Amino acid sequence: MHKRIPVAQMELDDATGFISKVYEVYAPEHLPVGISVKKSIADRAALNAWWTDRSIPASRSGVQEALETLDIADTKLLLVRCFGLSLSDQYWIRPTGTDLKWDDINFFDHAFSDDIGDILLGAKKETAEFDFSSPDNTSDGCLKKRWKILNGQRCLLKGGSNPFRQQPFNEVIASRIMDCLGIEYIAYDLIWDEEEPYSICQDFVTRDTELIGAWRIFQTQKKLNDVSVYQHYVNCCEALGIDVVPSLDRMIVVDYIIANEDRHLNNFGLIREAESLKWIGAAPIFDSGSSFGYDMLPFEILSGKRVTCKPFKNHHEEQLKLVSSFEWIDFTKLKDVGELIRSVFDDERAAQFIDKKRIDSIVTSTEKRIRTLEEYAAGFNGKSAARLTEDDVKKNIAENYVK
Repeated sequence: MHKRIPVAQMELDDATGFISKVYEVYAPEHLPVGISVKKSIADRAALNAWWTDRSIPASRSGVQEALETLDIADTKLLLVRCFGLSLSDQYWIRPTGTDLKWDDINFFDHAFSDDIGDILLGAKKETAEFDFSSPDNTSDGCLKKRWKILNGQRCLLKGGSNPFRQQPFNEVIASRIMDCLGIEYIAYDLIWDEEEPYSICQDFVTRDTELIGAWRIFQTQKKLNDVSVYQHYVNCCEALGIDVVPSLDRMIVVDYIIANEDRHLNNFGLIREAESLKWIGAAPIFDSGSSFGYDMLPFEILSGKRVTCKPFKNHHEEQLKLVSSFEWIDFTKLKDVGELIRSVFDDERAAQFIDKKRIDSIVTSTEKRIRTLEEYAAGFNGKSAARLTEDDVKKNIAENYVK
């Protein structure tokens, strides 16, 4: 089902959670983006790939312990328990013979259980009776996370990886930098739960819209070998009627400033209306936590030699060459970035994870990147390297944080 629209009839394997058969396709245009239909037959392998991506990755921190607690063999089986419902899009599954309605069960309008979120964050449950009605069953990513309803808002809480737990702080810093530059972004705040830091943001998808990740957009056209990863994405978006270049300019620049290492093809994309399929535009920038040398030692942060890059080029310096214009940047807005960074870490609870030497390294390296960026922008000749394939990312795989 796509919100209220029947899309296809399929059969799920009870033991594995895989889609074993796809029968009649009722509305091929409403299949997940990139799923092809030939002679009225949907690509089952592609649909299974989409379905698997919808589940919690097996590499998520603490997920194996959670599965043992829930007495479930595979995260894909959790999808069935919540009818595949999500807070990122409007897809779900309706068991044959039932009269379930999206309006009665969706998570945008209705409360959901805290059970799965509690367990995913490591809480111990005294009872074996669990309410599986939760969007946490369809949350991707490898860091600990959960959905909560706070003051009527659907909010995503996300933790950090050992040993520094730095990602939640980074999310806040990145969003404040984007605010300084007037970039469309999702605002993150920092909260603490049992002396552990978490970032929190409100859901930017509504009951009428959905996020379509860049990876799915990539599947709408066949990529030719002589077309760069960047240009292929731009071409796919253009075919959908969206000029995505200005938003990519801003994303690439921000990722350079914050030294983001994990802007993979599932944490940026486009927004569309679910029922009309009307494309709205690029999603605001979100999920920027794997930045500022989040897993490095202070001397490594200062050197910058270990910093990798995604989604288009392997190195930030090369990815910066894809930017079409720097005229929108007011560098005076970044003159106090050091104070901004220090203010986010200005909490005695943060000291158990991040010491002064580490903070100094983050500030110094960030200020250096901003100076380099300003020099580059001043000498920019208006030519983009968008079509060049050198240094292209071959595999856009999200960081798993398991060391």
